[in-house]
Amino acid sequence: MTQYEPVIGLEIHGELLTNSKMFCSCSADYGSAPEPNVNICPTCTGLPGALPVANKKAIELAALVGLALNCSINKHNTFARKNYYYPDLPKGYQISQYELPIAEKGLLEVNDVDEKQLKVRVRRVHLEEDTAKLSHEKNNALVDFNRAGVPLLEIVSEPDMRTVEAALDYATKIRAILRYLGVNSGDMEKGVLRFEANISVRPIGSDEFRTRTEIKNLNSFRALVRASQYEIERQIKIYEDGGEVIQETLGWDDARSVTTSQRSKEDAHDYRYFPEPDLPPLQLTDSWIDTIRTQLPELPEAKTKRFITDFELKPSEAIFLTSDISLANYFEEVIKYAKSSAKIISTWIAGEFIRNVNELNVDVNTVPAKSLAQLVNMVTDKTISGNAGKVVLAELFKSGGDPAEIVKEKNLAQVSDESFIQEAITKILDDNPSEIEKYHAGKDTLLQWFVGQVARATKGKADPVITKELMLKGLEERRK
Repeated sequence: MTQYEPVIGLEIHGELLTNSKMFCSCSADYGSAPEPNVNICPTCTGLPGALPVANKKAIELAALVGLALNCSINKHNTFARKNYYYPDLPKGYQISQYELPIAEKGLLEVNDVDEKQLKVRVRRVHLEEDTAKLSHEKNNALVDFNRAGVPLLEIVSEPDMRTVEAALDYATKIRAILRYLGVNSGDMEKGVLRFEANISVRPIGSDEFRTRTEIKNLNSFRALVRASQYEIERQIKIYEDGGEVIQETLGWDDARSVTTSQRSKEDAHDYRYFPEPDLPPLQLTDSWIDTIRTQLPELPEAKTKRFITDFELKPSEAIFLTSDISLANYFEEVIKYAKSSAKIISTWIAGEFIRNVNELNVDVNTVPAKSLAQLVNMVTDKTISGNAGKVVLAELFKSGGDPAEIVKEKNLAQVSDESFIQEAITKILDDNPSEIEKYHAGKDTLLQWFVGQVARATKGKADPVITKELMLKGLEERRK
């Protein structure tokens, strides 16, 4: 039986964080608009006689992204009209870039299966305007033009990925880079970042490019993975059954976990691109490009390497911390105040801290960095136990406050008094003779159970090291 491999390319659309829209002065913050169709003007609604003016900030941000993706910046680039009709496109065309985008020929290194490194070429980075937003109610379609004209950046890869894992890592890294640059919030639930996967399959060993399909508007990593996996399997089955894949645009039905046909896939000539007559070409100078280059921050890959070197973290630990700019900054802020090692701080952040962040759906800065450092310091110097530390952390997320005061109020200070601990141990051993027999019969794992019983009885206050020593001694004393 023929074995197939997928050929995957991604188009990523990200709204740029500018104050105004791409070609007019209307607010680009459509999310906070009090009602539909208030952040609009003749230009972004496509009224006759209205003329566009390119947003300088959007151009700067687009060039910044191009440089971060190792692209060449085209000093001469142009806008074009992409003609197609859809209810959310007020002019009947979209102002975009076609022949001469702002940046092209970039490169991004991603992780494939088994952590193999893969270089994915970035074909182009170009500017365009977003469409309006459609809402459907029964038999009616409602159009909100508040989003129409918002600056949109499109990043197009070459079809260099052969696994869904590589495509996921590519998309994850693009999102992280956009957030590090401060050009996009990365909030996919709000639709400010969207993926489109171009997928075909071919026999392993072949270098042909077969008919591809495009899955539109995937607004989560989960949707990207599931839709891509489904489409790969669907196309393989078509070829195995002797059929041919049709070039078309697909949607992803998350509820049914299937791709659905939307329309036949357009090629460039279907859009009848031609130069935008109302916008002059952009002429970018070397000095301007150099100025933009100086704005590049430390990007995720460089920060990961530094965390590994400077803080002696494992690659997996560093990658986790640098996957999100807010998390990376928070970690470094905690380090400033901590007496504990970076390794211990990393463990707390990757464990209990991020668990609380995710469960409560709050910002990482909800607990001040200084407070977390103080808490971890108290656990490290054995002022409180690790379990008590979890209690304090939960309280910090819930109500804030000073960690030391919380420890005092909840009476969580760790006790090293051997007489206090011995009293609890003696009672637990007296109450559990059958477990003592099992331990003496060779079930050594019960030691941890006994230690846990002491922690429970003392509400986590007993020093675990002293507890273990005294428990071992008590168990030996009761050996027949």
